[in-house]
Amino acid sequence: MSLSNSQNGINESDLAERLGVDLGVLEAFMDASDLGNGPLTDFELLVGGTQNILVKYNRAGRSFVLRRPPLHLRASSNEVLRREARVLAALSNSDVPHPRLIASCDEELMAGAVFYLMEPVCGFNPAMGLPEIYKESADYRHRMGIEAVSAIAKLAKVDYNLAGLSDFGSPENFVDRQPDRWISELESYSKLENYPGPEISNLPKVAKWLQENKPGKTVFGIMHGDFHLANMLFDYNSPRLLAAVDWEMSTVGDPLLDLGWLIATWPSEGGIKYGPAMALTSVDGFCTPDELIAAYGSMTGFDLTYINWYVVLACFKLGIILEGTYARAFAKKADRSVGELLHTITLELFNLAEKYL
Repeated sequence: MSLSNSQNGINESDLAERLGVDLGVLEAFMDASDLGNGPLTDFELLVGGTQNILVKYNRAGRSFVLRRPPLHLRASSNEVLRREARVLAALSNSDVPHPRLIASCDEELMAGAVFYLMEPVCGFNPAMGLPEIYKESADYRHRMGIEAVSAIAKLAKVDYNLAGLSDFGSPENFVDRQPDRWISELESYSKLENYPGPEISNLPKVAKWLQENKPGKTVFGIMHGDFHLANMLFDYNSPRLLAAVDWEMSTVGDPLLDLGWLIATWPSEGGIKYGPAMALTSVDGFCTPDELIAAYGSMTGFDLTYINWYVVLACFKLGIILEGTYARAFAKKADRSVGELLHTITLELFNLAEKYL
């Protein structure tokens, strides 16, 4: 196995090991996949996501990004990564902005973990703040919303059967099962030691409304599943969405939930103050929720009569997911300060949901 030292004198092997990368496994996989030759160099941990690991490195003059599950694997970690790689492969010939998949290792070779390789995306994450040109131009900020909507509109139009994703989800009853599915998830947190239960005053009201107001007719399509600004990379120099990232919640279901999710987390007057876009809450010039809805309708031709239901479901589902970390914090399985912040976001999401009832 070939190794080299990074510029700061840290041995690449030591650095890679700290980042959860087995160089022997990676080099053997790349050799077998005809992905260059020579040393693996310049390892760098990328910021993005709260669970999975992203590592950028070079080989033979080409840059790669490796994505693998967390060092402490959960029961579903490997299957989540396999699904991510599968959906990225399915989108390879589409116009949906996404990181281009290079190769995937479905075998659990990296200390019990699977992994995949993708092309780097040279863009910025809006959740970390805006470049100066975006701060100066309201037109750029407005265009970000149109670009975001365009991405999920294109995704919704991909024929999932032709893309090889006919068994990737159960779209026929996706909407019907959502409220019960997430109520059950919330109830499961009671098994965690010391968790006092969900102190969410409007939970019963929101849950009841979702049950009683389900859309009669739904759309089937590929969903990103966690579509918000923190999972987008934009071009530094022009208002263009380069890639939607973190596809771990993707499935085949009702893509209108992606629009509801975007609206629920979007920086806007009356929106949530904390969450994926909290770095932008004091910045104006973004699309309004009504503009996002109008743009999506124009691009897809979908009936958006029940869009409020999808916004409420997005608040409900995301809030319950975040509450899980808060519950695990009581059991000392997550950082308490992070759990408390996410609980605050949960409360805001449920308050926002109530506005859409």
